[in-house]
Amino acid sequence: MARAAAGLLGSRVARGLIVTKQGYGEHVPGFELREAAHPVPDARAVASAEAALEQARTAGEGGALLVLLSGGASALLAAPAEGLTLDDKRTVTAAMLASGLDIGRVNQVRRHLSRIKGGWLAQAASRARIVTLAVSDVAGDSPEAIGSGPTAPDPSRFEDALDALRAPASSELVPAAVVAHLEGGVAGRHAETPKPGAECFERAEYRVIASLDAALDAAVEAGRAMGLRVHSLGRVLDRDVGECAGLLASAVSEARSAGADLLVAGGEPTVVLTGSGKGGRAQQLAVEFALAVDGPFAALFAGSDGTDGPTDAAGALVDAATLSLSRALGLDPRVAVLCNDTHPLLAAAEALFVTGPTHTNVTDLALILLNPGTSARQTNADMR
Repeated sequence: MARAAAGLLGSRVARGLIVTKQGYGEHVPGFELREAAHPVPDARAVASAEAALEQARTAGEGGALLVLLSGGASALLAAPAEGLTLDDKRTVTAAMLASGLDIGRVNQVRRHLSRIKGGWLAQAASRARIVTLAVSDVAGDSPEAIGSGPTAPDPSRFEDALDALRAPASSELVPAAVVAHLEGGVAGRHAETPKPGAECFERAEYRVIASLDAALDAAVEAGRAMGLRVHSLGRVLDRDVGECAGLLASAVSEARSAGADLLVAGGEPTVVLTGSGKGGRAQQLAVEFALAVDGPFAALFAGSDGTDGPTDAAGALVDAATLSLSRALGLDPRVAVLCNDTHPLLAAAEALFVTGPTHTNVTDLALILLNPGTSARQTNADMR
């Protein structure tokens, strides 16, 4: 996005800043490049947020602030609210992610613990015209949810954030300072995030330029171009990973009866961590789906950004032989699921899907070939 903006705007860009995940950066002339940790923020994310806020403040009357936003910005731009530390934010983020809390609720909390999220970046640039172009990885493409909405009005309140933290099983891990800050906000001791109708949004424009729907449409088109009968389930994977596996297994049976060849779906499964293994939500879904489905299949489950959890894989390519192979190697798929340790199993079965950075992020995709007619290895090669 930065490269495209630089090419279109040329010398009109007075100053540019790129913040991206560690290892994903590429230099673009005229832009300062910063990298930070994801999904749990680090000190570099704090410095990057301060740099972004400072840049917004310099966009004065008659100027413009162009914000090129994608999912992941919640972690990459971390500006703890007054009285909170980075460790407080890291701890509460890790607790929420481990609990399987819905990402919308996670972002309600993030917005109320921040000096940049929930419209505060727009507030910093309130004298300038603000244009946000966003790549969405969230259900509904809601501006306040994409990257926790640094340039969007926040419809939620401190009460909502506090209520969200009471829900997850990991709530006992939430720092006392975080709870105290949210309670202080409820009591009116902290300013609420900028709301719809606030002055800072009067000269603000917000457009979603890419989303999961576009990716699913492209997958359907590509499958049909290959002569396949494609059925799209749409965005149905925004639920517990086990529920996703059962839903997809049932959908496979129905799609086979309807004569389909390829099943396409997307979304962001949630995983409640019960073990300390290595994996990601796409890899977890791949193994749970393989355990749940009957009959021949070949399936790809992957994060569209090329990253699945804290691993080097985008996800996994599995088929009817994957679990048999892992068992032959002495690895139990059900134990791997219970321990959230699917990455070693998939690596041993040569089923990991590794792409490197894709430079986009519209959450996760699932592509399931229902009746593969070639060997597992050849089918996987074709799907790649």
